[in-house]
Amino acid sequence: MIETEGLWKSFRGRKATVEAVRGVDLSVQEGEVFGFLGPNGAGKTTTLRILATLVPPDKGRATVAGIDLRRSAGQVRRNIGYVAQAGGTWDQVSAREELILQARLFGIHKGEARRRATDAIEAFELTDFADRHCKTYSGGQRRRVDIALGVLHRPKVLFLDEPTAGLDPQSRAHVWAEVRRLRADGMTVFVTTHYMDEADALCDRVAIIDQGTIVAEGSPDELKREIAGDVVTLGVNGAAEKATDLLRTEPYVRRVEPADAMLVPARPNSPAATQLRLYVDEGGTAIPQILRLLEGAGLHLASIELHRPSLDDVFLEKTGRSLREVGD
Repeated sequence: MIETEGLWKSFRGRKATVEAVRGVDLSVQEGEVFGFLGPNGAGKTTTLRILATLVPPDKGRATVAGIDLRRSAGQVRRNIGYVAQAGGTWDQVSAREELILQARLFGIHKGEARRRATDAIEAFELTDFADRHCKTYSGGQRRRVDIALGVLHRPKVLFLDEPTAGLDPQSRAHVWAEVRRLRADGMTVFVTTHYMDEADALCDRVAIIDQGTIVAEGSPDELKREIAGDVVTLGVNGAAEKATDLLRTEPYVRRVEPADAMLVPARPNSPAATQLRLYVDEGGTAIPQILRLLEGAGLHLASIELHRPSLDDVFLEKTGRSLREVGD
């Protein structure tokens, strides 16, 4: 449904030229939710805007819904829906009025436009507030209206740019449910996000982009399986360097590195515990050995946790940085 080859886009600033997208190759299949994951400024939105015909690429090729992006931009636009991160609702009109206008802009006659607006209000559970002015809506309600506007003309592909940024957990869950419903109806959904849990829970496949370049692509499970073993996070009281030196020589530890957080001390005036992240072959057998090693060296743990690799660990493996550190 979407295919790109060697997409490039740069922007000239006063002091330097910024290469926002550098040779992006993507392949998105029909009927899947495809996640574009990366920190802010990585090139996600620029790539999406290229695919939505809002920004021309400097070079490279792309097809959307089987249509060449450069040769037939108007035809591409008739086959896509686009929901920008900032949204598009007007304060002084209602959701129903917005939806009818959107349908009319796509050339749908008045009676059919009203019917589609009513159907969208029911499908997106907007009935309770559909005839109030949009300025009275919550952030989550506005986002549901935005998505309804994006699919009212029944596009083959829906582009969602950071669809849940700034929303509370309940509103995020509503948006996730709508995306899953659209996929169940056969729509292809392209989502940009910097939320790892969102990409993990919602997307059939993801591409991770950093500094304008794709660093990994596959299903969330496939990408996490590339990082063999388990992840152990330790909270070490005041001896992180010594603990690191001890642990990195152990045969069951593949890598030791600082985590991205400090533990708040349990008692006032106590030093904060430094967190370390260990990649180990088998967490169940590694933890007893870690405890014996550190206890024998007189080092005390504030905490120890075991978990499977996450998409943040994938990003860390590919770039040397944590997505949590650079994502917000």
